Amino acid sequence: MADEDKGRAYHSISEVSAMAGVEPHVLRYWETQFKMLRPKKNRAGNRMYRPKDIALTMTIRKMLYEQGYTISGARRKLLEDRRTSAGASAGGEKEGATQLLRQVRKELEEVLSMLRSKK
Repeated sequence: MADEDKGRAYHSISEVSAMAGVEPHVLRYWETQFKMLRPKKNRAGNRMYRPKDIALTMTIRKMLYEQGYTISGARRKLLEDRRTSAGASAGGEKEGATQLLRQVRKELEEVLSMLRSKK
């Protein structure tokens, strides 16, 4: 990708197909097989790939052409990875929230203790 292309928000299907080294019809087929691959369409109906779409396309290409996954296997793996990462981030947030609540409770108990001792 050229330096001037790095800041662009959208790329056409022909640009993405050149980046991935596949024909445009392959990208259109992948859209039917991988529900998470949904490039935006402009008023004329042309597909406009965002950076996240391009990254997903490159991941799919690598899984299919380099790692030997079948389409259904790649789909399952991507869905599994998505669930795992969502669960891990939610778990991390829960742990942080639990720690914060413990700290707040401890501080409130200290304040209550001070108020009781003043009576």
